[in-house]
Amino acid sequence: MTQELRVPWDEDPGDLYEHAPCGYLTTLPDGTIVRVNETFLAWTGYDRSALVGRRRFRDLLSAGGKIYHETHYAPLLTMQDDVHEVAFDVVCADGKRLPTLVNSILGRDPDGLPRLIRTTILNATERRGYEQELLAARRAAEESELRVRALQQVVADLSAAPSAHEVAAAVVRAPAAAFDAASANVWLVDPDRDQLTAVATTNPTGPARDDIPRASSRPIAEIARHGELRVVRTVEEADRHFPELAATMRRTGFATVVLLPLTAGFAGEEIGAEVLGVLSFGFTEVRRLSDAELSVVRLLGHQAGQALDRARLYDDARRRETRAVFLAGTMRALEEVPRLMPRARTLVDRMVPEIAEWAAVRLQIGPAGLLADAGGPAPDPERLAERVALVVTNGKAELTDSGPDPDCAVLPLTAGGKVLGTLALRMAPGRRTAAAEAGFLHDLADRAGLALENARLYEQERAIARTLQRSLLAGDLPSDPRFAVETHYQAAAHDLEVGGDWFDAFLITQDKLAVVVGDVVGRGIDAATTMGQLRSAIRALASAEAGPARLLERLDRFVDRVESARMATVAYAEIDLSTNEMTYACAGHLPPLLTQPGGSPRYLLEGRSGALGSRAGKIARVEHRIQLSPGSRLLLYTDGLIERRNRRIDKGFEVLARTYAGRRDSPLPGLTAGLAESLVGRDHADDVCLLCLSLGTEERLERSIGADPMQIALLRKDLRGWLVSHDIDEESTQAVLLACSEAVANAIEHGYRNDPFGIVDVTATVTAGAVEVEVTDRGNWKNTPGGSTRGRGLKLIHQVMDHVNFDRTEGTTVTMRRTRREAR
Repeated sequence: MTQELRVPWDEDPGDLYEHAPCGYLTTLPDGTIVRVNETFLAWTGYDRSALVGRRRFRDLLSAGGKIYHETHYAPLLTMQDDVHEVAFDVVCADGKRLPTLVNSILGRDPDGLPRLIRTTILNATERRGYEQELLAARRAAEESELRVRALQQVVADLSAAPSAHEVAAAVVRAPAAAFDAASANVWLVDPDRDQLTAVATTNPTGPARDDIPRASSRPIAEIARHGELRVVRTVEEADRHFPELAATMRRTGFATVVLLPLTAGFAGEEIGAEVLGVLSFGFTEVRRLSDAELSVVRLLGHQAGQALDRARLYDDARRRETRAVFLAGTMRALEEVPRLMPRARTLVDRMVPEIAEWAAVRLQIGPAGLLADAGGPAPDPERLAERVALVVTNGKAELTDSGPDPDCAVLPLTAGGKVLGTLALRMAPGRRTAAAEAGFLHDLADRAGLALENARLYEQERAIARTLQRSLLAGDLPSDPRFAVETHYQAAAHDLEVGGDWFDAFLITQDKLAVVVGDVVGRGIDAATTMGQLRSAIRALASAEAGPARLLERLDRFVDRVESARMATVAYAEIDLSTNEMTYACAGHLPPLLTQPGGSPRYLLEGRSGALGSRAGKIARVEHRIQLSPGSRLLLYTDGLIERRNRRIDKGFEVLARTYAGRRDSPLPGLTAGLAESLVGRDHADDVCLLCLSLGTEERLERSIGADPMQIALLRKDLRGWLVSHDIDEESTQAVLLACSEAVANAIEHGYRNDPFGIVDVTATVTAGAVEVEVTDRGNWKNTPGGSTRGRGLKLIHQVMDHVNFDRTEGTTVTMRRTRREAR
């Protein structure tokens, strides 16, 4: 049996109720307090008389407690007759709140109706504090986890950002995600211009437009210089330290601002750390950052700085690669253009806009110099001229200017220690300065200087060689009524060096004419000199008795002593002007092309042997004789006229013969130039040399020209030679030339007004008493021959000619006759 233990003193139930370790309340069903113990009164500071019969339990609760009492506590008590550990804040007599836990029991009468409510109230102050500590710790843990996740995301974004701007875009999003910041901005340090530039922001209006010099007193610049984190907690603090920032905070509504340097270096080390940028972010309410938050902020600055450093190294490597590719491409482009000014133009065209927005090359060549520029706008010309003169004088680059155009640079173009000219440029906006690109620009200027100097030397050598060649080419061709010679030389368009193509025509005796076309192996001054030696040797070795074969044999012995003449090719012909017999020989040269009156062009394929000094095949040279008719034309030419890399040489022979046949009736003047224009044009890769010999006097002159007024002068020259060869007096010659020119001009203007492909035929005959000329076109005249158009020309024709007749049966034929002076 368990016996009840008895204390040695008597317990007073009333005292136990009044001084229990909890508060007791007895209330009516409507909550009116009818009894309360001393413990509750001591906790709350109320007098018993102020509560009993005067206040209800819910009257002692806070506003939130009253609502909970009505919506939860009272209904549960009515349904369950008891409630346990309901938390209420009791409002004490002095207005303070007492955290409590309430347990209530509803007592009922025998009829089951509510009678009273007994309530115990426990003081929960310490428990509430503990709970708040737990909640605060939980919130701190959640916020820390949120910041860590945000930082992890930023680190992931930074690792994938290859450029500084992409790094800034990733960093500027971090403050909102990690600290719930209202806005953030990122400035990056531009070491070339010694300033900070706003590159990223979360502000919808975009980043700031102005750049901040690093030496400025503005807060962003101070953070960049000192590299220390600064938290400006209030506007008042900003007023004391950063008045300009305080004005910005008032304007934007920020209460707290954080200025964070983005540093490259080891984490936690400020000494030696390089500031690459600044991150600023603000809060609309005063915000105190905890030590943990500040640690995360510093870590963010370090991670961002490391990413910027990586991006900078990547940008430097990519820039070096791009510059190397540009230099290599530019040098290749310059090599493809051999001439000096085209090279200078190519250089500035490649620089703009890839490197600069404006560039100019000035070369100290000639009295006025040479200039090639591109892009714009150009700098002040007077200031630029001063700087160019300074660079030319001292040979040192001027990469910056203290004047109104600081980004304009002038570099010397040097070769062999001599300043050839200058390269001036202005870097494009938003790109690195010329001072920052000094190494690249010096390299470019040095290479460009050498390339331009090479072009200058090549042009100089080309000019010397071409002058030498033209001086050695036959300029004093013989003049004789029994024959006419037309020549043409055209240098290669894509080669600075001249070739060894040449021609010559000279009288061996009074009745023997020699014509020759040759081609020396090689190019340049050596080839031109060798060509001159061969030309002189042929003139010296030619004789009335030797003949072409013997001449070539003597040339073989000559080239044994002049090695540069070996493998030269020669087409040589001698014409007996008394008999019109031609003897010719070809030493490795292309065959001559002959047309005789009424016949088709044919190649002369006999009398062939190897090139001079070739020692191939038979040593003895061969020649061939052929009888020529008066009016025959012989064409000698070099390989540049017909040889092409993309076709067989047989095709070239065919094209030449067809083109020559189409010009058979063309005037001799301009014939060789016209053939060269038709077959090779101006854009050709080899020299072209032609000589055309017209032999004897044609009894009947027949010529056809295109509907081009420029052809009239050539026709006049050809017709004059023909008239002179027939001993026509000067007065009649001038009359026939004037009338024929006017008639041809009429045919072109009226008959072929809209037809540039029309043909005008001219026929001239000579009798003992007169000269008769016919001009025929097949066009559609807009005005009758006797009309007012070109009336002066028709009057002149009637005045100078003795008989004029117009026949319009098929086209228009004008027949004109002039009586010779002897028959008048």
